[in-house]
Amino acid sequence: MPKMKTKRAAAKRFKLTGTGKLKRNKAYKSHILTKKSTKRKRNLRKPTMTDASNVKNMKKILPYL
Repeated sequence: MPKMKTKRAAAKRFKLTGTGKLKRNKAYKSHILTKKSTKRKRNLRKPTMTDASNVKNMKKILPYL
């Protein structure tokens, strides 16, 4: 059986933590920032964990992560 291919777009966006969870960056931080509050923009900087409902699909498209 051939090797599985990793989806490169996903590989650039997700990292695995030491405990095996998927870490991602938050969206909505690239443009139209004038109407967003400083607090909201500051909280968008912090990485967060991928939701449990998506983890199964993410592991499938990132087989060697």
